[in-house]
Amino acid sequence: MQLKKTTVISTVAMLCLAMTSAIAQTTPQAVPTSLTAEERSFALQQFQTTRDNFLKSIAGLSQKQWTFKPAPDRWSVAEVAEHITISESTIFGLVQRTMQSPAAPEKREQVKGKDQMILERLPDRSHKAQAPEILRPTGRWATETDLTKVFEDSRNANMDYIRTTNDDLRDHFFDHPVFGTLDGYQWLLLISGHSTRHTAQILEVKADPNFPKD
Repeated sequence: MQLKKTTVISTVAMLCLAMTSAIAQTTPQAVPTSLTAEERSFALQQFQTTRDNFLKSIAGLSQKQWTFKPAPDRWSVAEVAEHITISESTIFGLVQRTMQSPAAPEKREQVKGKDQMILERLPDRSHKAQAPEILRPTGRWATETDLTKVFEDSRNANMDYIRTTNDDLRDHFFDHPVFGTLDGYQWLLLISGHSTRHTAQILEVKADPNFPKD
């Protein structure tokens, strides 16, 4: 009798274990929502294109061309390039801080459609804006070569992050003063869009009729 009772208990225990295992295999697990392959590829393409366009816009300039100001209240190529370079690491630092905030997937609805909005509205130079004090040029780098190295180091680090991260960028948010709530991925797109906007500003300086010929 005792043997039979033990056998029954063992059988029930085995059935419970089997059911637990089956439930574990069919229950969705909470895992970070990392970027899709398409999102990752698109961001990398944006960063590569805007990198190339910016570096092309400042290549081969003389010192006179580098420092020429179209007007006392307008930036030179050197100043715009400094602004781009400072923003590269500063905005990425904000992305990193955003990822340390609690995930808030319920905010996803607030940012729908803002990927495209950033790409379309940020480069539009018909709307002017004042750069915050922290991003204003102060002559941090003496030469184009010095600035270019810092920019490339920052841009390469940012692209490495996009290429390898498993962070759930779509579930962490921070407010932008113009675009409102943005998720982490959209803040990354803002970095490349910012390069586009200010590369266009460099081209405006170079197109000025008084821009030095050499």
